[in-house]
Amino acid sequence: MSVSIATGPSLKAASVATFLIFGVNGLVFASWAARIPAVTEILNLTSGQMGTLLLCTAIGSLIALPTAGWVVGRIGTANTVRASGVLAALAGTGVALSLLAESVPATALALFFFGMGIGLWDVAQNIEGADVEHRLKRTIMPQFHAAFSGGAFVGALIGSALSNLGVSLPVHLLVIAGLVAVLTLVVPRYFLPHIVAERPADGEPKPVKGPSAWRDGRTLLIGVVVLGATLTEGAGNDWIAKASVDGLGTTESAGALLFAVFVLAMTAMRFAGGMVIDRYGRVAVLRASMAAAAAGLGLFVLAGNVWLAVAGAALWGVGAALAFPMGMSAAADDPRHAAARVSVVSTIGYMSFLAGPPLLGYLGDLTGIHFALLAILAPILVALLLAGAAKPLHAK
Repeated sequence: MSVSIATGPSLKAASVATFLIFGVNGLVFASWAARIPAVTEILNLTSGQMGTLLLCTAIGSLIALPTAGWVVGRIGTANTVRASGVLAALAGTGVALSLLAESVPATALALFFFGMGIGLWDVAQNIEGADVEHRLKRTIMPQFHAAFSGGAFVGALIGSALSNLGVSLPVHLLVIAGLVAVLTLVVPRYFLPHIVAERPADGEPKPVKGPSAWRDGRTLLIGVVVLGATLTEGAGNDWIAKASVDGLGTTESAGALLFAVFVLAMTAMRFAGGMVIDRYGRVAVLRASMAAAAAGLGLFVLAGNVWLAVAGAALWGVGAALAFPMGMSAAADDPRHAAARVSVVSTIGYMSFLAGPPLLGYLGDLTGIHFALLAILAPILVALLLAGAAKPLHAK
């Protein structure tokens, strides 16, 4: 296929820029997730009502995700990150102002657009990360996701500190929104040059479009694996802080610190993940990850004291670390079809990553959110059984 490639930054600069963009994305997410208990207090919500509010974010992302591959194909990864970052920043500002007004409907609307921005941003950064990984010819996607987790860890610590200092959540979100707008406009200038596909040469296959990617069996199986596997990460991100407060009787600040333990464990595992995957293979590592996630989740829920819960949160984080980046790498094995297939897998995965935690909130109204987390064990088992779908295309 003939292509037109503009000149641009070096591979090293693109790697650093992609790493930073993943980190900022994690910081944004944790700035919201670590202080969900404060949202329930400001708006006077139950766990189920908070679950409905989180569902607004999920709906926004699920509307945006199927179009993300098309958007990237039209304007490139850099411009997609710029547009989605600004949208997320504006929506974050809307959330802050809505919380100041103590308006549930306005908060829900702002979270809908926040979800759209985060969804587009996520697909674009993963496509850029897969492109860098292909050109480096080694596994680096987990390290990009480590940057996300590292950003989330910093965000969780900031959230805990600001909670202790009595800084309001709206002020916190306004500062983060300004930072995001600046970084997402500037950093993508160092991304790899966008490749614009032209008419295929005679005899060459046409590139896979969105609808065709949805009919690809391997892509759909990878999506199912990611759907089950990433529920454990999404539930941890959204509910560890709240479950610690409700189930263990900790303070909001201590709950935020338990969330920080979870994301720190994910970060550490993701930094080491590339070497582990290259040595043992995606399928073996994915199965081991799911087993660790199940064990850590069980320990966290059944722990009788905070220290056992800390150990459980750490093991849970280790198990949750590599499933999503491995799914993105598997979907992008063929660079020609990466945008469409990453968009498909992201959409399927986010059905659990974003919609699963709100459903846990509804279950939490019946059982308490602490014990409701045990429901995650079922999709973890499904992911473990279907892990073979992530086998690299070139593997024999």
